[in-house]
Amino acid sequence: MRSDVRGTGGVVGPVATSTGAGLPTADPGLESALRAGLEVVEDHLRAAVGNTDPLADAASRHLVQAGGKRVRPMLTLLGAHFGDASRPEVVDAAVVVELTHLASLYHDDVMDSAPTRRGAPAAQRVWGNNVAILTGDLLFARASNVVAGLGPEAVRVQAQTFERLCLGQLHETVGPRPDEDPVAHHLSVLSDKTASLIATAGRFGAQFAGAAPEVVRAMVRYGEDVGVAFQLADDVLDLTSDVGDSGKRPGTDLREGVPTLPVLLARRAAAEGDADAARVVALLDSGHLGDDDVLARAVRALAAHPATAQARATARRWAERATAHLAGLPECPARRALEVYAGSVADRVG
Repeated sequence: MRSDVRGTGGVVGPVATSTGAGLPTADPGLESALRAGLEVVEDHLRAAVGNTDPLADAASRHLVQAGGKRVRPMLTLLGAHFGDASRPEVVDAAVVVELTHLASLYHDDVMDSAPTRRGAPAAQRVWGNNVAILTGDLLFARASNVVAGLGPEAVRVQAQTFERLCLGQLHETVGPRPDEDPVAHHLSVLSDKTASLIATAGRFGAQFAGAAPEVVRAMVRYGEDVGVAFQLADDVLDLTSDVGDSGKRPGTDLREGVPTLPVLLARRAAAEGDADAARVVALLDSGHLGDDDVLARAVRALAAHPATAQARATARRWAERATAHLAGLPECPARRALEVYAGSVADRVG
């Protein structure tokens, strides 16, 4: 039940540097502006989660203080660089998307029984499920309060995004219908659970900076596709990365039964008569993935099967689609940063 885009995204090219949120840029002026903008967003974010009630205050600050890449606020700030990035509404918009993201993580961790989040104990491990769920609700309320100051259109967009987050979680929880293609279902879940909020982040930045409508539309399309690309890359990295590269042990998704794209493609191949895929699926369904040796065998077998290469190619295609949406935007450091980021998403999977 992943809603958190993980990893730094890497750096593309020898001259590129990486911002605190992992979005690479080779332009010192943009780098400085983004860092300064993120500091302001961070201050506003901490103020937004504060509460006079000691329990609510501690629980609300828990994930904010744990840190994170702040990818969504960074995309908001980048989108704003196609207009007037100094407008105060841009900071409020960045706070809205990050509050929404953080709220969803509290709920996700309860549903997943996650032990940790961002290197800290998950909220439900500290205060229990009920407090964690209510804290997520509280952060959604805080996001709604901030977005109300941005006007009716922003409220409508935020509500639609929230609806997609909920539907994505619901559809992931219940799985595909009997008559539904599992791969198409998986892509739809990723689009709703991850990409919808990333798209809103870019949209808000461009919109509240006064950028042209075509820029706003391009940022939405870019966010939709780069969000799916990143999660598909994460599917592959579960099989091919070292712990230090992805932040989790290889096979974590397999062990937890997460329906990643390589698994879904292997199951499809097995159903079509692929004997190698059938052997992989037998390992996955053996009921013994809790055994480290069996899990390691399953990881090696699935990583070596063409299903993983196919998943890798799919992730790259989505990243390329994201880049293509930027073609009509003005040539500027912000556009280049977005292009490099999409490229780095593709490069994560080799």
